[in-house]
Amino acid sequence: MITTGYGFDTTAMEVAQVADLAGRRAIVTGGASGIGVETVRALATAGAEVTIAARDVDAAQRVATSLIKATGNKRISVGKLDLSSQTSVKAFARNWDGPLHLLINNAGVMATPLTRTPEGWELQFATNHFGHFTLTLGLFNSLRAEGARVVNVSSSAHLMGAVEFDDIHYDHRPYDRWQAYGQSKTANILFGLEAGTRWASEGITMNALMPGSIATNLQRHLTQAELQERIRQSGAATTRRVKTPEQGAATTLVVATTPLLAGISGKYFEDCNEAAPATGDTHLRGVAPYAQDPEAAAQLWKVSEATLGF
Repeated sequence: MITTGYGFDTTAMEVAQVADLAGRRAIVTGGASGIGVETVRALATAGAEVTIAARDVDAAQRVATSLIKATGNKRISVGKLDLSSQTSVKAFARNWDGPLHLLINNAGVMATPLTRTPEGWELQFATNHFGHFTLTLGLFNSLRAEGARVVNVSSSAHLMGAVEFDDIHYDHRPYDRWQAYGQSKTANILFGLEAGTRWASEGITMNALMPGSIATNLQRHLTQAELQERIRQSGAATTRRVKTPEQGAATTLVVATTPLLAGISGKYFEDCNEAAPATGDTHLRGVAPYAQDPEAAAQLWKVSEATLGF
């Protein structure tokens, strides 16, 4: 188990203060809101050149302008990226020029009503997994040139279920918005597990994390009553502790920068440390066994390649 000396209360800026990212280039998807903003702030403070990849370019530019002023780092820029659109993702990857040292796959959608992309894919899986899968593979040559790290922001919601390969997109089974979110977050973890197998010789590592329970725009598809009911059903009503966005971004910074993860892929972190296996008596804690299954990871990669045309 990898332990770092950090914990629940650690902030991203605390981690950034001991990280030297001078000369490093980073992309943060969803870097214009929530923990994405704090991730960009911390990376820029540590000296990185950061690109905010976001759907709303105007909002992202406002964030970039603010963070340039706050950090004194003028190398913060913006790129258009809509992860639900394969056309947008491919265009972003195609337009990237030069090496890439850190890819923070942070953006996502949560608990949406049943929505399908033009391809007929369920929106949460299409955005949270397929979008980042295409982006990461599209940036492969830039990543391999520098021995980069890919960081997938997953969630304790992965404990809600494995990837249902027989019906990923709810073509035949009743749609459950939380189950759909959960399987997309399981996919974020499995992605890193298989990447460790396939890319070990390329010098690229990929790991996943749970940022914590944070009030952000991610919950925009839920009423407060729906969110509270979900917390009650999960059994976490008496154990749930809410983090600030600054604390929520800390685990991302740890996974992106700690020397302890050099050459290591497929891990899942929470509260800045590697998570223990989930057990029945822990509420939304730990990593599920199906999210650490090499066969499921290999199957997900093959399904993703076949679906996306790689």
